[in-house]
Amino acid sequence: MHKKPYISHHYEPVPDEVTAHDLTVRGAIPPELNGRYFRNGHNPKPGSAPTHWFKGAGMIHGLRLRDGQAHWYRNRWVKTPALDNAPYLRADGTVDLTASVAGTHVIEHGGRILALQEANVPFEVSPELDTLGAFDFDGKLTTAMTAHPKIDPASGEMHFFAYSPFPPHVTYYVASPAGEIIRHQKVDSAGPSLMHDFAITQNHVVWLDMSVVFDPREQSGIPYRWSDKYAPRIGTMPRSGGAVTWYDVEPSAVLHVSNAYEDEAGRVVVEGPRFDRPAWESSWKWWVGAPGYPTSPVDGAVHYRYVLDPVEGGAREGLVDDLVTDFPTINDDFLGRRNRYSYAIAFPGSGHEGTAIVKYDNDTGGRTITATGEGSIPGEAVFVPREHAAAEDDGYLLSIVGNTVRDASELLILDARDIEAPPIAAVELPRRVPGGVHGSWIAD
Repeated sequence: MHKKPYISHHYEPVPDEVTAHDLTVRGAIPPELNGRYFRNGHNPKPGSAPTHWFKGAGMIHGLRLRDGQAHWYRNRWVKTPALDNAPYLRADGTVDLTASVAGTHVIEHGGRILALQEANVPFEVSPELDTLGAFDFDGKLTTAMTAHPKIDPASGEMHFFAYSPFPPHVTYYVASPAGEIIRHQKVDSAGPSLMHDFAITQNHVVWLDMSVVFDPREQSGIPYRWSDKYAPRIGTMPRSGGAVTWYDVEPSAVLHVSNAYEDEAGRVVVEGPRFDRPAWESSWKWWVGAPGYPTSPVDGAVHYRYVLDPVEGGAREGLVDDLVTDFPTINDDFLGRRNRYSYAIAFPGSGHEGTAIVKYDNDTGGRTITATGEGSIPGEAVFVPREHAAAEDDGYLLSIVGNTVRDASELLILDARDIEAPPIAAVELPRRVPGGVHGSWIAD
């Protein structure tokens, strides 16, 4: 029987949990990297057959780095009710927000490490990746929570939201640096679109109400489809609350935002990989394993920029780069501020073969590409600033790289200033790590 692409080859699930200590290191881990690198992803249990990549059970892969050594690696399923097949919809028709696969992201905020899946409440895990249980902010979170919260680098507040196919379609939340919800607001003018990500600037929240909308006819388990009838738009809302100003844009979908900021003229600039309809539908085939699926989970998303002008009242949009990319990251000290550099993973397409890590320079418009070796497939590259960093790109990129030839994986540490230089270090992992989604560096 032919396996679906999201459980085959580089994405084939591992069958168990392991722990390994004192890992082999090539090169030298910078001694200032004291902390944990955690990366989440979908890893269905043996015998299960999810209908969509996003429906597989969440598994976190973690490494503990300290004093120039890789002390341990471990992988753990996030032990939620859904891991034991608890349904999202109970028999009485009510929603069980704890029935999460918790497989999209893992973050730290307010002293808690949270595994996230946007249709559910977060699950807290320990620094050793033991599951501690569902976390609803002491009862103040009564909806789901996005897997892409934004932590303001100045205030330390965490901004996040919930979206729903039913009104109110969007609810906006702010949590204090200590992890307590201090404000929430219903965004009444939002629509029933697939709002996987959003953005903040210093003064605004940015909503992506675009061309992929709720459609109960979709049978993959993720009931959203591209709609040519839906009018796509991007909205800006004051962070202090209030009405949304909406800007019409061309039909498109944006799953991940690189960054957003306000320019000198007060315009809001939003950047990220953008899907048109052919790119979206091709990628959707991979995500669900439909006939004719492409060779990679991203097929055609390109680096795009939207400029929202509150004075002229319109949006200007355009291509930044035609390289097929996804999983954008930045130095999070510049989140919501004008950033010069961003990073992404390149996929096959637009004249580029294979996968690679990409660095963009917004000042020059240039890009740098580094392949990670024959048969290697890098995951999202997380930026970690150097201690006493002197520039925006003065830091490291951390990426779990799988090698399909050797059936092995490693944590790669690159110099973010020069990603074409040989890696600073590579930590050899005790097992192959399947292709995953998002992760975080959690410093001591």
